[in-house]
Amino acid sequence: MERYLTPSEVAEIFGMSRSGVIKWIREGKIKAVEINGRWRIPYSEIERLLSGGGRVKQVAIYARVSSNTQKDDLERQLDALREWVKKTFGEVSVIEIKDIGSGLKEDREGLKKLIELAKRRQIDAVVVAYKDRLTRFGFEVKLFKAYGANVVVAFQDDKDYMQELVEDFVEIVKSFASRIYGQEYEKVVKCVEDLKKDG
Repeated sequence: MERYLTPSEVAEIFGMSRSGVIKWIREGKIKAVEINGRWRIPYSEIERLLSGGGRVKQVAIYARVSSNTQKDDLERQLDALREWVKKTFGEVSVIEIKDIGSGLKEDREGLKKLIELAKRRQIDAVVVAYKDRLTRFGFEVKLFKAYGANVVVAFQDDKDYMQELVEDFVEIVKSFASRIYGQEYEKVVKCVEDLKKDG
C-alpha cells in the first residue's frame, strides 16, 4: 500500500521549505495528489527523487544516541537505516558512522569523520533516522550541502525526546558550571543530576 506524505514532511526530508515543495508540485518536478483540498505526495516519488536516476553511489548512514545506556537504540537506528537505504537507493556503497554524545556537542568523533568524508567528496548523501540525530539545531546541514552531500531524514519524528533534551540540558549546565564555579562544579552537577532523576 502506498504511503503518502504532507508537503511539510517532504520538506524535512529534503531540507527545504514547504513552499519549495509546493513549487515543485506546481512545476511538475514531483507528482502529488490532492486529497480534500490538501496536497499529498506518494512515498514512491520521494524514492525516485532520492535515487536521482542512479546518481547516488556512496551513502553515509549516521546514528547517534546521547548516552551509553542507549546502545540498544543505536543498533536499532543502524539496522533501520541499512534497510531504508537499501530500499531507497538500491545497491550503493554504505559507510556506517555512529556517535554516543549530546547533539549539542560539535566535536563528536563520528560527526568530524562525516564532515571529512563530505569535504573529500567521498559521499553523495548522509542519511539519518531523525532530523536531530546529526545535530540538535541543524547547523551542519548547510555545510554538507556546500560539499555536495544531501542530508536525508529517513523517518518522521515520532519519538519522545524528553529524556534526550534533559541530557542535553545537563551537558549545558555542566559546561557553564565548570567555567563559573570552578571548585564548586561537582556540587552543581550533582544538584542538576538529582533533579534529572526526580523528573
